[in-house]
Amino acid sequence: MEAASCDEHGNFQPYRTSFHFQAHQNWLNDPNGPLYYKGFYHLFYQHNPLAPFFGDIMVWGHSVSQDLVNWIQLEPALFPSDPSDINSCWSGSVTILPDGKPVILYTGSDTNKHQVTVLAEPKDASDPLLCEWVKPKGNPVMVPPSNVPIDSFRDPTTAWQGKDGKWRVLVGAKEKDSNKGMAILYHSDDFVQ
Repeated sequence: MEAASCDEHGNFQPYRTSFHFQAHQNWLNDPNGPLYYKGFYHLFYQHNPLAPFFGDIMVWGHSVSQDLVNWIQLEPALFPSDPSDINSCWSGSVTILPDGKPVILYTGSDTNKHQVTVLAEPKDASDPLLCEWVKPKGNPVMVPPSNVPIDSFRDPTTAWQGKDGKWRVLVGAKEKDSNKGMAILYHSDDFVQ
């Protein structure tokens, strides 16, 4: 059983956990792209900033810690703002490029509510808190093939670079007219195309 906790004002909160991370308010699930960067542990997560349940518009909540016990909640890292994610920013991952810069790949819900893979990068890679993320031109970077339903293409993995120099990433999907799940392998020479 979890122990109850107090909020930042000392008020007893019987339904809040003491030992596990929890947003200050409202719904969260799916930790995304945890990483250690310039002295801070970063935890990104699916978050509905407007209500305590799953919502139509999801963001990537963002919290940081230096000890994995005490967490500072920051502004959301990703929020719907571009045509490729205007209907939500869903699960994904973070990859650290060879130059040390983190890059996010995540599932966006575009203007037609099609699931696509979107790329985001830090506005200032020297910021240890990674407070601002930008979505460069060229998004989405991956779209579902024709044999995948528009709402069954999500959750890109952390990318890896093979001995041939190519980047690879898997995206979860489902075949049209079946319940057959699959992981689609994409590759790139430059991590963008």
